[in-house]
Amino acid sequence: MPMIEIARDNHAKAVGSVLVVGGGIAGIQASLDLSRTGYKVYLLSRESALGGHMAMLDKTFPTNDCSMCTMSPRLVSVAQDQNIELITLADLIALEGSAGHFTATVRVKPRYVDNDKCTGCGDCAEVCPVVLDTISTRHSTGARQYTASTPKPYRTRLLSSGISALDA
Repeated sequence: MPMIEIARDNHAKAVGSVLVVGGGIAGIQASLDLSRTGYKVYLLSRESALGGHMAMLDKTFPTNDCSMCTMSPRLVSVAQDQNIELITLADLIALEGSAGHFTATVRVKPRYVDNDKCTGCGDCAEVCPVVLDTISTRHSTGARQYTASTPKPYRTRLLSSGISALDA
């Protein structure tokens, strides 16, 4: 699996970039807040899309608001923000250094879809030869976690048989 090195020069000022680990609503909001103050933000999520558990909810307590009504504006903002780099399907492997001067090693899992070419149209989902419906996928079968998922690219998974399967 490819590895990404996010490094800071140990002799530079302790200002510049921030790694936010977790693509849930808290990570999204923290990234937006940090970006507004001028930081370059790397938003890391182990899932294929942002949103975390809140994206799976219908209503939120105590206001009974629709969860996507709360999340959608943030998802649009984080996707359009030039100071925020989304790193999805990734795990933090190591973090070395001190506050302001760090090196993070991140393992990025393959998506098997070209992010630059994917428009989120779903054509690949229609022709995929295999559909997964396992206990390990907590969403219904399909190619994206939810309709408004950010980032848009679909995710597929290469099975041991060599066949590519859409993975929710």
